[in-house]
Amino acid sequence: MKKLLISATLFIGMMASAMVFDVCLSSCSSTKKVIVLAPSDKGSTVYDKDTTIPKGEAFKQVTRDNPGSTALEKTIIRWYFDSEPRGARVFWRVVSSVPEQVKNTNETYLGTTPYEDTRSFNILGLTYENSRDVQVEIKVVRSGYMEQMKRFNVRQAIDQMEIGSFFELIKKDAE
Repeated sequence: MKKLLISATLFIGMMASAMVFDVCLSSCSSTKKVIVLAPSDKGSTVYDKDTTIPKGEAFKQVTRDNPGSTALEKTIIRWYFDSEPRGARVFWRVVSSVPEQVKNTNETYLGTTPYEDTRSFNILGLTYENSRDVQVEIKVVRSGYMEQMKRFNVRQAIDQMEIGSFFELIKKDAE
């Protein structure tokens, strides 16, 4: 009879309260079971170990009251969108799966393709912790062509410091 004891840290993704658990795997003959023990008393969260989040910034929220106070607001992202044919209008909006923290927004006009800019995500309520649950929707519109939309994860765009895409526009059928 062999017993295998492994202490591991489980990351419970997409949960508002991430906790660290000790896991005990035991193997007795042909049966295997996983036992989840009480939260560890190590007192740390997964964000203490995430090197992509500046220290102390995981839960700082973008607000109107104190603009520019978070590292998130100071992070500049390159925005680049192009289309074939060029000259399409580019719009963006926020799509959030946590509307109690980050509100969905209406479309905002950015410009025409090719569109290039450097700007931050000044999205009210956004934190590093909830940025995985927020998307930016880009819509490209041109007369005589079908409109196209693409969504981009905000946390991924922050990590890559860029958000961009190419849109191959498709002509509408003549009616």
